Amino acid sequence: MIKVENLTKRYAGQPAIRDLNFEVSHGEIMGFLGPNGAGKTTTMRILAGFMPPTSGRATVAGFDVFEQSLQARAHLGYMPENVPLYSDMRVTEYLNYRAALKGVQHRRVAERVGDVKELCGLKEVENKLIGTLSKGYRQRVGLADALLAEPDLLILDEPTIGLDPNQIRQVRELIKNLGKQHTILLSTHILPEVEMTCSRVIIIHKGRIEACDTPDNLLGKIRQAGGVVLEAKVGNDNGAEELKKISGVREVVTDGEDDWKRFSLRVESGVDVREEVFRLATDRHWVVRELTQRRATLEDVFVELTHPDLV
Repeated sequence: MIKVENLTKRYAGQPAIRDLNFEVSHGEIMGFLGPNGAGKTTTMRILAGFMPPTSGRATVAGFDVFEQSLQARAHLGYMPENVPLYSDMRVTEYLNYRAALKGVQHRRVAERVGDVKELCGLKEVENKLIGTLSKGYRQRVGLADALLAEPDLLILDEPTIGLDPNQIRQVRELIKNLGKQHTILLSTHILPEVEMTCSRVIIIHKGRIEACDTPDNLLGKIRQAGGVVLEAKVGNDNGAEELKKISGVREVVTDGEDDWKRFSLRVESGVDVREEVFRLATDRHWVVRELTQRRATLEDVFVELTHPDLV
């Protein structure tokens, strides 16, 4: 559905993205991750036909996004990070207008607008002015707009930005349902969302792709495999320094108040230090009320690939 080959974009001579190569298959939900300024939005704008690349090539459904822009855009729906909406139009009025612009057949406009309002949960606000809607509902209007022409591909740039936890959960479920019928390229900073919804993940940093794989495979490749959490009373001992002496422990972070201290241990991949931690606690007569292993998360992968100095 998407094929990117040696894609590069420069602004005033400075590269925003450099020699990107990746593919997204039909029916796949691909997560697109990276720090601010990594090049995510630039890549999505090129794929959506909003700007040309400096060099390289990108195709959507087999059509070059620059040379065959109209044909490529006929196959995609794009929801930018900041959705541009007409605040003085009512929801149904706006969607009717957008359907006409997108070339939806006149006899099908009412049907399509009704379908996307139902799908995106807009029925209860269909007659309200967009300017009076909450951030969550405006995001839904933007998503409904992207779906009007029944695109094969959805490009969603931070669709949950500015939403509260309940709204995020609703949008997450909506995206998962859309993935049953659409190919989706999803950019987000909410990494648990990616783990729960995406079949593969691209991590981009400083304009280059650092990783492209399934979430599970990425978790298996990182150097540190999660860690261990210890909560204990250590008396007058310097618990962090004692724990750092254990082979395989890379870092110890301490927090907690009063007598109870919580130690978060980062450990080397494939190393389980819980027996050594328990032995140390027994020898030092520490009172332990928690000793657990923390599973590595996609956040660990993200930090390791984009800020290795922090791990």
